[in-house]
Amino acid sequence: MSDAAFSNLPEFSVTELSAALKRAVEDQFAMVRVRGEISGLKFHSSGHVYFDLKDDKAVLNAVIWRGVAGRLKVRPEAGMEVICTGKLSTYAGTSRYQIIVEQVELAGLGALMAMLEQRRLKLAAEGLFESSRKKKLPFLPEIIGVVTSPTGAVIRDIMHRLEARFPRRVLLWPVAVQGEKAAAEVAAAIAGFNKLQPRPDLIIVARGGGSVEDLMAFNDEAVVRAAAASLIPLISAVGHETDTTLIDFAADVRAPTPTAAAELAVPVRTELLAQALDFERRLLRCFGKGMEDRRRHLAQLVRVLPRAESLFATPRQRLDTASERLGQSLSRNLQIHRTQFTKAAAQLRPRMLKDRMAVCGERTAALAERAARAQGTRLRQVRRQLEGVGRELELISYRKVLERGFALVKGEDGVVRRRAADLKHGETLTLTFADGDAKAQAGEGETRPQDLHKTPKKKQGIDQGSLF
Repeated sequence: MSDAAFSNLPEFSVTELSAALKRAVEDQFAMVRVRGEISGLKFHSSGHVYFDLKDDKAVLNAVIWRGVAGRLKVRPEAGMEVICTGKLSTYAGTSRYQIIVEQVELAGLGALMAMLEQRRLKLAAEGLFESSRKKKLPFLPEIIGVVTSPTGAVIRDIMHRLEARFPRRVLLWPVAVQGEKAAAEVAAAIAGFNKLQPRPDLIIVARGGGSVEDLMAFNDEAVVRAAAASLIPLISAVGHETDTTLIDFAADVRAPTPTAAAELAVPVRTELLAQALDFERRLLRCFGKGMEDRRRHLAQLVRVLPRAESLFATPRQRLDTASERLGQSLSRNLQIHRTQFTKAAAQLRPRMLKDRMAVCGERTAALAERAARAQGTRLRQVRRQLEGVGRELELISYRKVLERGFALVKGEDGVVRRRAADLKHGETLTLTFADGDAKAQAGEGETRPQDLHKTPKKKQGIDQGSLF
């Protein structure tokens, strides 16, 4: 082709071409249904949902706007096979085409049930469905917490059934029971009831019947974990009797319907009253029969018991005999003590007392004489011992040494100076001789400290010996 032929083609900008492609795609595929597997699922903070629909050969981008995502009956999950209804469009920023999803349906019930079974096995492996975790329902709860929609017939059925059986205080935690927000609201409601003070005594999670897609919120993993972690006994009443959701396995008790849950929650008041009256009649009948039996038994015992006269005849006779013997015994006892007193008085005559005192005086004098002799002997022995000790002290006394010509030298502080090196120049000394003390002053002279260690000359015929 020549350059002239190309020059006849219309010229588009990139924006114009992208807009033309967008109009062409949207006009040609204004509403389509596409089947595929969800992958790359992303819930954006803006509320929009982005994911890819894929099969074994191709991938299609998909987006669900925030307003539509809140109305979906089926919450998208990775790996779920779905049928998306919407319109095709293009995104000029990346030159991609995508489907704007208006509705999401499960591709088949078999795929959904397989996914739910896989989730059930996973949670069961964690022990969330163990019977040992189940809590016993209270016999008569004071407060019942109900998690359900505030506008549906479920809450009216529960209230009506409670009113008919046994009126109780009911706390309603309003939640959405289907849609994208339903699972998060139900899980938050269960956790919220567990944090209340005072807490309800029982929780009922209820919803009316519906399709599997309608009940998907109660198959959510967050809801199942919240039910299993509840410290308050929980009754699940989701759907009809034939419907089964994963929360039924985690709940403490499963009720086939919300009305049945109310029946499980409280007993029938009239039945309790009738039972209490029956117990009262049985109690009175048993009490009356017991009293009659005891009265008859007592009458039988009275007949076999002896008369009072025969019971007290023998003790009364013993008392009479004892009273007669008591007077005689008292007289005899008085006579015995009088005789003993007379004998004792005969021994207390003045002459006998004087003789006894004389004998005691002689014994006392003899003992005093013996004590004086023993004391004198002891004193002589002690005196001799003291004299011996005194002589020994006299022999070792330093005064004997002073009488031999020696002197005791003390400094101003009263301490004995034993060596010349201990003397201080100019110090006043006290010299103790045999007949008294004398003062002297230490000074420097011809005699030096070392001269004191020289052996002094002995005077002829005089040996003074050593002071030490």
